[in-house]
Amino acid sequence: MAIRVLLADDQDLVRAGFRMILEAEPDVKVVAEAADGDEAIALAGRARPDVAVMDIRMPRLDGVTATRRLLADLESPPHVLIVTTFDDDEHLYDALRAGASGFLLKNSPPEQLVEAVRAVAAGEGLLSAAVTRRVLDEFARRVPGDAVRADALAELTERELEVLRLVAAGLSNREIAERLVITPGTAKTHVSSILMKLSARDRVQAVVIAYESGLVRPARP
Repeated sequence: MAIRVLLADDQDLVRAGFRMILEAEPDVKVVAEAADGDEAIALAGRARPDVAVMDIRMPRLDGVTATRRLLADLESPPHVLIVTTFDDDEHLYDALRAGASGFLLKNSPPEQLVEAVRAVAAGEGLLSAAVTRRVLDEFARRVPGDAVRADALAELTERELEVLRLVAAGLSNREIAERLVITPGTAKTHVSSILMKLSARDRVQAVVIAYESGLVRPARP
């Protein structure tokens, strides 16, 4: 079945461009368009998208608040893919805390938008390579030094903790398998078990917990 997408951006041309890129793919269908966060929330309840492609800076209700409300209010909320410009570190941090599943720069190649929508829809989560380290390090610096969510990791095995550290380092299942000398299928099973035990919707949210718990620390200059 096609991935159902909601586009939320206050610029008509941006939404039109995203629609053209996504609907050129046979497995993607744009089911709604919103010009602000309030409209995105209302449309999401009716259109039931799998993915919401959300701008951060929108009138009436910004993308961060809209993301938080989508995930809190809807019984089956969409995964949220934030699209933004590179100078929005502060907002990216807030959106990650709000529960966004991925981030993509607006100047990314069109094929990366399609890949990001597919990844987020599959529950894999995605952080643009250009912002991953910068955003996560900023996120981690704001978390108190003590293990504020250490209890969240209590159910993980030693192997799962090891895998979570590698997920937080940005490794794919294939790269994790190569690093630990296991099969990609086994790596995928470990990641699925981690997400289930942490009640995380995707890899990005698992990384949030890894930082908040103190399992992973930011690189210091």
